[in-house]
Amino acid sequence: MARHHEGMRKERLDRGIKVRSDGVYAVGSWREMAFLLAPRLVLILGLLALPLALAQAPYWQKVLSIICIYALLAIGFDFLAHFVGLVSLGGALYIGVGAYLAALLNTELGLPVWATIPLATVLGGGVCTLLLWPCLPLRGVYFAIVSLMFPLLASRIIEALDVFGGTDGVIGVAGFPGVWVEQYLLVVCLLLILFGLRRLVNEDVGLVFRGVKDNDQAVKASGINITTFKALGVFIAASLGCLGGAILAHIYNWAGISQFALDFSIIPIAATVVGGGGTLVGPVIGCLILVPISELLRDFGTLRIAVYALILMAFIVFKSEGLMSFGARKYNQSESWVEI
Repeated sequence: MARHHEGMRKERLDRGIKVRSDGVYAVGSWREMAFLLAPRLVLILGLLALPLALAQAPYWQKVLSIICIYALLAIGFDFLAHFVGLVSLGGALYIGVGAYLAALLNTELGLPVWATIPLATVLGGGVCTLLLWPCLPLRGVYFAIVSLMFPLLASRIIEALDVFGGTDGVIGVAGFPGVWVEQYLLVVCLLLILFGLRRLVNEDVGLVFRGVKDNDQAVKASGINITTFKALGVFIAASLGCLGGAILAHIYNWAGISQFALDFSIIPIAATVVGGGGTLVGPVIGCLILVPISELLRDFGTLRIAVYALILMAFIVFKSEGLMSFGARKYNQSESWVEI
């Protein structure tokens, strides 16, 4: 082995790229371009291939749809927590508002699916932002607790006042033309949102978001309205959840108070811990792991909560950075033999 590598040394694959530019992609060969594109292509092609791989398994196709919906929530949670500084447990509120709006727009106004989903996304994001507006001055655990109360309050109001179908919910919601439309709508939306948010946080507005998170008083002293940026961050995260809720209503042809369930608030947090916070891609990876595990453990009832707890404890203790951060670090440390 030593003779085979005579006159050669190991060099990190990213060395040339990092030497020339750490913040701008400056590539000088196809090898360096492949090094940069490989992780992105794996993610894009992998997600696009999943519906085809599950074509003969209708049950797991539905699970894939649920994975994408949880991933939208998890991306929103990660964005708010790690780029805006607001830890929101209101994922269930976003799903419920989006689902009810899409269902009512379809059943009461007769709007088609292609109109209800974007309308429910934007209107739902606006409704959730208005509800959370008085809470924007709060930070940390205080904002988290208040945001958790909204889905609980919404479900109790609907049940007590018997509005929007009461405990029966809104039935007769139109479905998608086919399973492929449902699958690829979710996958394509997820990819566009993922790369769109990544671009957003690297722009000037992303710098302001991080400034609000790290030192909002310094940003305020610069003449920037921090409440406006917090509201914008909440609107983006809420719109992602409402998009998932609107699609969920059309998947099940129904919207009800179970869409305010706390699973929609808790699982995205768990997925972010497992995948790695502050990466945006990490929560998607976490959902790809945790949601199938949840389905496999469905027969065990509440015991699956214990499994979730064990998984979270293991990651917090042994891999607190998350899978995405760990994988990215190892990938960037990849080496190859080069001639001296």
